[in-house]
Amino acid sequence: MQTLTSLLREIPPPDRGAMTRAQQHIDGLLKPPGSLGRLEALAVQLAGMPGLNGVPHVGEKAILVMCADHGVWDEGVAVSPKVVTAIQAANMTRGTTGVCVLAAHAGATVHVIDVGIDAELIPGVVNMRVARGCGNIATGPAMHRTQAEELLLEVIRYTREQAQRGVTLFGVGELGMANTTPAAAIVSVLTGSEAEAVVGIGANLPLSRVGNKVEVVRRAIAVNQPNPQDGVDVLAKVGGFDLVGMAGVILGAASCGLPVLLDGFLSYSAALAACQIAPEIKPYLIPSHFSAEKGARIALEHLELEPYLNMGMRLGEGSGAALAMPIVEAACAMYSNMGLLAASNIVLPDGKETA
Repeated sequence: MQTLTSLLREIPPPDRGAMTRAQQHIDGLLKPPGSLGRLEALAVQLAGMPGLNGVPHVGEKAILVMCADHGVWDEGVAVSPKVVTAIQAANMTRGTTGVCVLAAHAGATVHVIDVGIDAELIPGVVNMRVARGCGNIATGPAMHRTQAEELLLEVIRYTREQAQRGVTLFGVGELGMANTTPAAAIVSVLTGSEAEAVVGIGANLPLSRVGNKVEVVRRAIAVNQPNPQDGVDVLAKVGGFDLVGMAGVILGAASCGLPVLLDGFLSYSAALAACQIAPEIKPYLIPSHFSAEKGARIALEHLELEPYLNMGMRLGEGSGAALAMPIVEAACAMYSNMGLLAASNIVLPDGKETA
């Protein structure tokens, strides 16, 4: 059985030759060169992913939603009752939540995965539960390092199994009351930012309580002393099971040479940790939307990513990833279905074809 280390070694580099050929093909399409902007760059990025064999295309689509509760909820950093995590996970199995509706519209399957819900097991949910909620990061670590490593490995394997079943485009999502607090802690540690610069209102926390949330993040970092050079250490000490799970999806997709659509702020924090664990994953990240959560810009600047959408969204669940899937498919359609300049006998004065 493969270990975490051996699986991470399988992350392939981008195929630069395929990217060059893709750019040449796109430049010869029936349009002015560069006129489709970032859609062209996205197609070139996809062409370089070995899991797509040099041709931008989308097969099956899946959004993996990691669900877990957080001990830090006890610190008053969220307004929603903790039981909402279990209620919404059950609603996801019925297809009635935001991500499910948007995923269905995009033709994607939603995988609801319990990595640490503080409730009885829910029928229809994939069981990868580590415990009924993680530790309170304000007083100690979220989990043991071995738990983080084992969960990463389990999620990577699950993601790779989905790839073997035909999934070529992954999205990440999460569900967990109070989870923007550990996400902010991760972003603070991995970007070297002050807590107040990255702590936001999450799911409608009153502004009068944001100061307490900032202090909780500061306390979590001071108590646990996570090592910013060690992504697993950061996830284990100030993260949570859902954040570890999202990092596992990102690492798993990259190990197959396949793209993964990030969602919002929670996924940015998981991506920061995943990039610290394995920097080779960076070419496989596709940012869907600009999260309205405070700290989003800081996280994205450190990831060097510019989202394709800015909708003022902060739902989470993977909703932004679902919304951006048609953009990825549009890049593939452009690449494969547009006509060629040469076929229309359109030539520039210098001999180059143009539209």
